[in-house]
Amino acid sequence: MKREFKSAFTKLAKLGCPVYEHTDDNGRFSISAEDSESYKWCDYYEGYRMDGWDFGINPKITEILDQHDLWAEWQNPGRLVIFKD
Repeated sequence: MKREFKSAFTKLAKLGCPVYEHTDDNGRFSISAEDSESYKWCDYYEGYRMDGWDFGINPKITEILDQHDLWAEWQNPGRLVIFKD
C-alpha cells in the first residue's frame, strides 16, 4: 500500500473501523459493511438516517480520508473501497 493509504488504514483501524486489504484492491484498502460492528462505520441502507452521515458513511471516515486526499465509494452494499483523488 502507498503511504497515504497505509496511514489512513492505520488511523481507521486504531479507531476500530473494520478495514481490510483485498487482493483486488490494487494497493488500496476496503472497509467492511458486513462486520458485526460495521453499523457504527458505514451502512448502505440505513446510513442516510444517521445525522451527519453522507451516503451511509460515518463522518469520522470521511475526515480521516480527507486528510490524505482519499475518498470512499461503495463497491457493493457490503464493501466500501478507498480511492485516491
